[in-house]
Amino acid sequence: MPVLTNEREYRNLAQPLTAQAGDEARTVEGYATTFDSEYLLWDSGSYAVYERVDSRAFEGCDMTDVIMQYDHQGRVFARSSNGTLELATDAHGLRVRADLSGTELGRQLYDEIRGGYTTRMSFGFTVAEDKWEEITDHNTGRVTAHRTILKLKKLYDVSAVSLPANDATEISARALSDGWIRRAEQERLKARQAEENRRKIQIILEVTQ
Repeated sequence: MPVLTNEREYRNLAQPLTAQAGDEARTVEGYATTFDSEYLLWDSGSYAVYERVDSRAFEGCDMTDVIMQYDHQGRVFARSSNGTLELATDAHGLRVRADLSGTELGRQLYDEIRGGYTTRMSFGFTVAEDKWEEITDHNTGRVTAHRTILKLKKLYDVSAVSLPANDATEISARALSDGWIRRAEQERLKARQAEENRRKIQIILEVTQ
């Protein structure tokens, strides 16, 4: 099974980000992730990965100084340590509330969110514990992996994101997971080739007997 714990990951899960109309504090709200809802993380044709975040994943997670950024980089628009970023879990997921009035760029981002130009959220994190299950279609050889994130170790940031949800998810998966996906596919190809060689040898033995 692939092991991704302690590696920083990012997810854009198409969660809506909204601005409060007529709010002088320029407050935005949304969910950075949802719980117990499986989503497609990667599909290369022969190997697909589905993932879900357990509802207890944030229990014990380090959220001491989380920042809000744009596309996980650049300027900080809000942060939990100064009270401009509030984070809380509920039955739906990780809820985010941010006051963007503190900087000029933050106020510009608020206007973009309110105008519908930026509408999605994402989060950056490391995993402390996860669980994998793989299902193989023996007719096609296609493998479907199901990953459950059980415990998060550290939440680094929540971000407003510019890319559509599907594209952003695919990009983050490639950037962070391409190595182990490639290794997993190579291992399966080797196993398939070994099985094919074993069958050929068996046929030869049966013919020569």
